Amino acid sequence: MRVAQLAKAAAVSGDTVRHYTDLGLLKPRRDPHNGYQLYATEDLKRLRFIARARRLGFSLKDVQAILARADSGAEPCAEVRELLGERLHALEAHIAECQRLAGVMQRALADWAARPQCAADGQAICQLIEDFELPGESRPASPCPAH
Repeated sequence: MRVAQLAKAAAVSGDTVRHYTDLGLLKPRRDPHNGYQLYATEDLKRLRFIARARRLGFSLKDVQAILARADSGAEPCAEVRELLGERLHALEAHIAECQRLAGVMQRALADWAARPQCAADGQAICQLIEDFELPGESRPASPCPAH
């Protein structure tokens, strides 16, 4: 198979196939007559594995490690479980941070609804942001400068 055929069979882009080839995740052979890269059924299997692993949250670095382990004849499943546990923990922390930030944004919008528009006066850029009390801070709001 050539790049376009492999990409279509795996439902990815040709650029994805080329990128994974450049990283050494796919190992095509060269056609001696025209120099085109030719991919085997094993490459399709690997490409589908990579796509599935990526959708599960594994990084390309993780995938490289998993494939290297499998290519060496070692069992990668224990490492896969550990890596996924780490990815899940990081994702949960990211979700918690996003939820915290959403709460801060909601509070800011509610606070700003009653505040007037202020023009930049050379001392303040946007009074809304500069006066907003972030979690862990305590600061008094200043009035808009006279226009």
